[in-house]
Amino acid sequence: MKAETSTSLLSVPQISYRAWKVWRRDLEVFMKTYKVNFFPPLVEPIFYLVGLGFGLGGFVQPQEGLRYVAFIAPALVAISMMFSSFFECTYASFVRMYYQKTFGAIIATPVSLEEVIAGELLWGATKSLINSTIVLGVVFAFGLVSSPLFLLIPPLAFLVGLMFSAMAMCFTAITPNIDSFNYPSFLFITPMFILSGTFFSSHNLPGTVQTISKIFLPLYHAVQLTRGLAIGRLSSSLLFNLGWILVATPFFVVLSINLMKRRLIR
Repeated sequence: MKAETSTSLLSVPQISYRAWKVWRRDLEVFMKTYKVNFFPPLVEPIFYLVGLGFGLGGFVQPQEGLRYVAFIAPALVAISMMFSSFFECTYASFVRMYYQKTFGAIIATPVSLEEVIAGELLWGATKSLINSTIVLGVVFAFGLVSSPLFLLIPPLAFLVGLMFSAMAMCFTAITPNIDSFNYPSFLFITPMFILSGTFFSSHNLPGTVQTISKIFLPLYHAVQLTRGLAIGRLSSSLLFNLGWILVATPFFVVLSINLMKRRLIR
């Protein structure tokens, strides 16, 4: 029985171009309130850069050879990838699924349930791309980007967003009610927000915590890649970071779709 369950959860879903129909539906809803949606990712990084980067940064020693404000700036871009995609595919997807009954309405058309979830994941990745690009523009305007490789950050944002969207959808598939999202928010997102080399170098952490962050925290890999591209500091370790994301993303995409099928098909 356990072997059958494992196989079903990792079976490759059947997805067609119709998944983009779901993506387009979410995009059209987003564009109806685009002014509200664009404002937070534009203003929030300014507060962080001014308050922490320039303010607190005057009392903080350089991190990994970088001014403090230059150290945290790429991390803010990576953080926006995580937050925008994760919360889109938890709270927003749960509302569409449970309260608005959008999923049920869509699968009444030729679009399959697998394609609905895939479309949600693609939209979560797109939200990551949109929000992180806005934050990247703010960071660039502050003169904190020093390499033309920063142009590779938006494609990275889509990949990272797809990874976090899939992880988020796994939680959505097993969460009994919307209030229960507090658990992954506080026990999964908050530790990554603090311990992934975002506001201080991971080398400052105790050995065991440092090892855990480098192996098990997805945001750590996104931060390292984003920082490397923003400042042009490339190293062989970035291949490990990229490889981690490339392996984790398809795994969680497949798992999330199958978990949602198990929840919604009685």
